[in-house]
Amino acid sequence: MITFVAVPDAVRANGFRIFDQGASATGQGSAFSAQADDASAVYYNPAGMTQLRGVQFSGGMLFLGGSTSFKAPSGASVTGGFGDSVAYPPPVNLYVTANLKDLGIRALGDTTLGLAVISPFGIQNGYPANGPFATATTYVAVEILDFKPTVAYKLNDQLSFGAGLDIYTFVPFIGQGQAENIFNSAGGPGQPPAGSRIEINGRDTAVGFNFSTMYTPLRNEDGKPLLNVGFVYRSSTALNLQGQFLSNGKATANASTNFVLPESYTLGVAYWPLRDRDREWKLEIDLDYTGWQNFRNNNVTLSTGSTISAPRHWQNATTLMLGTEHKWLHVDELPDWEIAARAGYWYAETPVPDATFNPSLPNANSNSMTLGFGFMCKGQGHFLGFIDCSPSSEQGFGPKAVGVDLAYRAIFYETRTVTGNQAPLALPGVVNGTYNTTLHVGSLNLRVNF
Repeated sequence: MITFVAVPDAVRANGFRIFDQGASATGQGSAFSAQADDASAVYYNPAGMTQLRGVQFSGGMLFLGGSTSFKAPSGASVTGGFGDSVAYPPPVNLYVTANLKDLGIRALGDTTLGLAVISPFGIQNGYPANGPFATATTYVAVEILDFKPTVAYKLNDQLSFGAGLDIYTFVPFIGQGQAENIFNSAGGPGQPPAGSRIEINGRDTAVGFNFSTMYTPLRNEDGKPLLNVGFVYRSSTALNLQGQFLSNGKATANASTNFVLPESYTLGVAYWPLRDRDREWKLEIDLDYTGWQNFRNNNVTLSTGSTISAPRHWQNATTLMLGTEHKWLHVDELPDWEIAARAGYWYAETPVPDATFNPSLPNANSNSMTLGFGFMCKGQGHFLGFIDCSPSSEQGFGPKAVGVDLAYRAIFYETRTVTGNQAPLALPGVVNGTYNTTLHVGSLNLRVNF
């Protein structure tokens, strides 16, 4: 049993984090913490918001597909995934930033405010109710939203700082509005009769924080960075999930568990070998370290006085991300447009040991490759052929630039053979076997700069 929460069988780098929070970053293998030059900086590196002018908006979503195939030592096999071609509801991201000095508010110096609504953790995965995993998991879903009020301050041309809150919660209009796991009873001691449909669910709200820096030791003659070093710390946060234990749709007990979201440290270095008024070429390397050691268990306490033991004992894990972007600022065939081509790669370690592996999270070490493109309309250009990208002052307030970013990611998980596992409440040995997982991610963002 995966108790309350498992992890997205989608876009996870290690454990159940979702790294894809903006198409420009996804196209570069998520190596973006040292670039962070669009509104998604609120997530990737809040200190980078000081690079943004005026008011900037970005909104997007992920399109997730893929599957996990399993073969047991007995020869039994099953395939699991999203149930449809893509996960629904899709994870979303919304960002807005405001440079206060550009808005005429100078009392606070070089201060930029930001707000984001993102899905940094989540899951949607399922297996047939009559398959080999029936007593371990048949369906698991969780849609956690993170509201991120954020502030950044530019100390000087070399150094900026950012800080903010992470307000994690569930909302009724996104998915189930709670974390839930469904499986069939194995009929063991204290369990409902064998074959009964069991559901465990819960929800909570908790607050964490983040802190970041951006160091720029080298700029070109136009003042644009040639070398950036970015650092981001995100705190650990514990959700005390409160919900119900249901048997065949009837609540038989209240249930609770403590679910820990991990802390993480990200260090990135971005270098522009070429950056002039016509073209820009960036190379970046990021290293993320996620502290999963505090994810010890998901023990469920029932109001009947009993406890369902669900050990985890995860290990810390790192993710290496490499990315590049080549941008054309003046294209003869498309005047008033900027075009960007992007590519990236990551290697991610799994924090999940064999002993506590669960098919709801068929995690393994993974390799990922990405491609992406960006199109930004400025000046006299027209977005979609009819939207003025930069209206004249006579037309009143309007955008200064309108753009779209697209990205594709393929994640290839190493074949994993699990032995010596006993999932809580499941029939003995049902999780042991060989797993192969491949995931596909499409990312789309619309950006508007005012």
